[in-house]
Amino acid sequence: MSSENTQKIEKTAIVSESAPQPAGPYSQGIVSGDLLFTAGFGPQDRANGNAVADSVAEQTRQVLRNVRSVLTEHGVDMDAVLKTTVHLADLADFAEFNEAYAEFFTEPYPVRTTVGSQLANILVEIDVVARVKA
Repeated sequence: MSSENTQKIEKTAIVSESAPQPAGPYSQGIVSGDLLFTAGFGPQDRANGNAVADSVAEQTRQVLRNVRSVLTEHGVDMDAVLKTTVHLADLADFAEFNEAYAEFFTEPYPVRTTVGSQLANILVEIDVVARVKA
C-alpha cells in the first residue's frame, strides 16, 4: 500500500506537569476522536522528586493519581474510564492492590485486565482508555 492511500489519524498529545515525564519516545496521553489513551504509569511521585512508596497499596494510589492528572488535563475524571490494564509485579499482592484501586472508581466499574509482569523496580503499572467529548 502506498503512503498516498493511507489515512492520517487525528491524534492530540495530552501533557500533565503533575504526572511523571515519559522516559522514552511516547506520550503521557493521546486523544483520538472520543477516546483518550494513557501511557502505562508507574508510581513515581513527581511532587516528591519521583519518589516511590514501598507498599502495593500506596503505589497503586500514586499510579492512579498520575493517571487522573492526565485525564484532568483533558477535562475528564475517573468516571470517564472505560478500561484499565494493570500490571502487578507479584499477583500475590492482588487483594492489597484491589482495595486501593477501588478507592478511585465508582460503579459501573471500568472493565479491567490484570496480569503479572516483570516490572523495573516498581510493584504496579496501569494504563487506561477513557471516553471523552470529541
